[in-house]
Amino acid sequence: MGNAQAIQKTADVEVIKNRIYEVRGLRVMLDRDLAELYEVEVAQLKRQVRRNIERFPEDFMFELTHDEQTALRCQKGTIKNGRGQHSKYMSFAFTEEGVAMLSGILHSQTAIQVNINIMRAFVAIRHAVSAWQGVNLKVEQLSHKVDQLNNYVEEILHDQNDINRMQDETNNELSLQIEAINNALDQLREESEKP
Repeated sequence: MGNAQAIQKTADVEVIKNRIYEVRGLRVMLDRDLAELYEVEVAQLKRQVRRNIERFPEDFMFELTHDEQTALRCQKGTIKNGRGQHSKYMSFAFTEEGVAMLSGILHSQTAIQVNINIMRAFVAIRHAVSAWQGVNLKVEQLSHKVDQLNNYVEEILHDQNDINRMQDETNNELSLQIEAINNALDQLREESEKP
């Protein structure tokens, strides 16, 4: 593979990664994005899916609800005002498995190459999520160690406060004893000075 092709492949994967969304706790791609990537009409893609619906169980493909579709448009910042700006039909959302299944019903060379890049994009996202989970684990471990150190420092400060309080009590007792000794000595002097 030449350098230009490698750069294009990377760019394609990056473009595709930006078109993978999370819906219902699943990473999905929408029919309109897939149609654009496959260079087919959305209606044609949906028609092919409906003709082969047995290949697309609910965990491979599902139709978005109105709320999900609105939320995705808001998330992407693509809300436009005006009549006819958005399809009145709900989008199909394809999981990674559903996208893989699309390659079996769309037989163009473009579809094959796009599917390869889509699979690479899903893998890249999984690696990124895994890396973040590793970072989160390390942060959790460091947080636990910081908590342990905080507890240790609090114990030391508590012990130091106890020592200071005991030292103050001891100093007070010593002061009282010294005062009592001085009083006793003063009395002895006074008595010795009496004729």
